[in-house]
Amino acid sequence: MAQPNDVRAVLQYIPQFRGKRFLVLIEAGILPEPAVAETLLDLAVLEDLGVRLVLGVLGGDIKDLYDWTLECEIMAARVPHPITDPLAVRETQDILSRGQSAIIDASATGPLDPPVVEFAKQLGVAKVITLLEEAILIDGEPAHAVHAGEVEDLIGRTDERGAALMRAAAAACHRGIPRVHVLNGRRQGVLVDELFSNEGVGTMVHGDSYQMIRPLREEDIPELLGMIGRSVRRTKLVERTYEDIQSRIGDFHVMTIDDNVVGCVALHEHAPEQTAEVACLYVKQAHEGRGYGIELVHHAEDIARAKGIPRVFALSNRAAAFFTDRVGYTPATVEALPATRRAQYEASGRDSLVFSRELG
Repeated sequence: MAQPNDVRAVLQYIPQFRGKRFLVLIEAGILPEPAVAETLLDLAVLEDLGVRLVLGVLGGDIKDLYDWTLECEIMAARVPHPITDPLAVRETQDILSRGQSAIIDASATGPLDPPVVEFAKQLGVAKVITLLEEAILIDGEPAHAVHAGEVEDLIGRTDERGAALMRAAAAACHRGIPRVHVLNGRRQGVLVDELFSNEGVGTMVHGDSYQMIRPLREEDIPELLGMIGRSVRRTKLVERTYEDIQSRIGDFHVMTIDDNVVGCVALHEHAPEQTAEVACLYVKQAHEGRGYGIELVHHAEDIARAKGIPRVFALSNRAAAFFTDRVGYTPATVEALPATRRAQYEASGRDSLVFSRELG
């Protein structure tokens, strides 16, 4: 769920969503009425934000749902033909071009059957969102982000229905649908919680770049400073300035989710000693506990390997267990530091512990 202390992570989605087309498929005849009603209210908000909505009714009376949309002030119009009819795409395009949301009968298909995917592809949707009686669970929990190419590796960790949905979602991504969300439609507020938080609450299968680690850009520096500042206040770590980061910008990498910066790491090379420091490791508080810190450290190590650096080190006064237990570093002495870094360490008067790792 979106964290109240990370408002920017929520607000970033508004311009991203504006003008995009979402196909929302709902098992209206099976889901509890309060959950359906809240979903429709949330859809009305999305419509106000400029999202072009197509609502596919998988079950239940389409007229009843259409009447509900009007009560929720969704500017909806019914598509005359069902989703399996070739005429449905043109009819839906006409409705969307008038600035209305479209409601279409999808009851003759499964939620991610080929005719639905073909319809979504021809419409050019950015997302297919399914609100079902049961969501996909991997080891009993939603898998918040699964790349389409990784689906087969996870099939054995879900049930038969979940496996079928995951394969269908992956097939949709391979056909050109960027993202497919499979949500528990019984959960009130699930639509907002899924769309307006980085990790979401359902299972998303994606074919595009959702989570990545990339080089720091200059426009990222204010966000990075804000993140570091919060961590400095909590842990009394060394403060950095805009100029500090800008002068060594090539050393820094950030983890992004939907291009929202959630963590960072730096690799400061000490060429004469053939070593490098893994430094400035931060993960936003709202994103802690998901293994992002480990991924960032491994990314820095991969950069070191690519440069032929055989050993890396890190200094920390708060994360000893993380470095020894989670990423395989061993305690070291100050003497293991390069000369320039040792001089900085001794001049700082700090009591940071030293950790080292040989890179295979």
